Amino acid sequence: MSLTGTPFLYTTVVLAVVALILPLLLWSKMRGPKHLRTAARVLMLLFAQGTAVTLVFVLVNNQNNLYDNWADLFGTGNHVQQAADLGRDGTGGIAVKRLPKVRQTFTQATGPGMHAAGGVRVTQLKGRVSGVNAEVYVWLPPQYGKPAYRHKKFPVVEVLPGYPGSARAWFGSMKAHEQLLPLMESGQVAPFIMVAPRTNLLAGVDTGCANIPGQVNADTWLSIDVPKMVTDNFRAQPAPQGWAIAGYSAGAQCAVKLAVAHPDRYRAAVSMSGYNDPIGERNSLAAQNPALRAENNPYLLLKKAAVPPPVALYVSGESGDGYEAGMALESVAKAPTTVHVVFLPRSAGGHTMALWRPQVPAVFRWLTLQMGQNHAKGRDHSVTGTPGTGIGTPAGTAGAAGTTPRSPSTGGSTRAELASGTASRAGAAQRR
Repeated sequence: MSLTGTPFLYTTVVLAVVALILPLLLWSKMRGPKHLRTAARVLMLLFAQGTAVTLVFVLVNNQNNLYDNWADLFGTGNHVQQAADLGRDGTGGIAVKRLPKVRQTFTQATGPGMHAAGGVRVTQLKGRVSGVNAEVYVWLPPQYGKPAYRHKKFPVVEVLPGYPGSARAWFGSMKAHEQLLPLMESGQVAPFIMVAPRTNLLAGVDTGCANIPGQVNADTWLSIDVPKMVTDNFRAQPAPQGWAIAGYSAGAQCAVKLAVAHPDRYRAAVSMSGYNDPIGERNSLAAQNPALRAENNPYLLLKKAAVPPPVALYVSGESGDGYEAGMALESVAKAPTTVHVVFLPRSAGGHTMALWRPQVPAVFRWLTLQMGQNHAKGRDHSVTGTPGTGIGTPAGTAGAAGTTPRSPSTGGSTRAELASGTASRAGAAQRR
């Protein structure tokens, strides 16, 4: 029975109801020795508590798309077939553009939100360079199948969840395609192809979207294998001008890092409640040693770049949860790199879907303008936050990061240290 399926949800509901009714019916009717009656009553109470906890977990998991299946939940899933040393560019010397096209088989995705807004399709992709074998979800804009657009190539946005997180989260919990469909149909937002690849590749750890020989080539999976599959199978614009990447929480750190590290593959990146230092997620493989940690910190990559990358970054967050990371990036960015920081008040929703979901329209309006899709109608609401919510305001001119008070949840590290990459592991805050 699927962890996220409707049958399992209904089963947990029925068991929770039965567990509540049993004590009411049988509590005073128990017969036999006192110790047996006591044991039976204790078992009924434990059964009731267990079913209640299970039901709450299932509801939370379905709402936030944390775990896709039982293997993800119990930490037994492994989607890495091999992890060769692919070198600094992550290609292993393979001429990716010369690889023959591979036609994938796509099916209708299942789960909450997968049938909405025209439907989401899914395929099992065997990465020819990365050695990763995992699912990739694709949503096509409403214009894609219309005769007037049959020769048009569309821009692409890769969307990444947090950790732990399901690749389906952007369509399930975030409802991104449902929000964007009317905006694309009315011309307020350009028609983008949305691609959601699996990021939870190893059991019990966050890959940090890094290439680590012998363990995982997550960077190559996301920035080479997945884009190659998309351009092989859909009318997608070529990189970098037609490609962007977006994420929330751990996925936000990943998105910015990939764009800054690979300006030949991405034009823009979106970070919602992200961080720069991989140690922001204590289970990140990218934080396991100082060298690897520095290689995957976008703040340090920008600071040390001999030639500033031509990428645009959109960073939103609350104080202590993403905002300082954005200000740190802006403080070291040099043209042609641009950083747009949006401050979100504490009342906006915290580190949850309630904060990230309403930002989707503003994010895609910003992407529409940044990626040269200026024919879309409407103004860029991203500079004033999410329309109708009042949750975002532009940060203005960046000064030195870290002027805010020390947070008691950082274990002694200042927010500036967490943002720039000088924090200790003990001072890292756990992220989802």
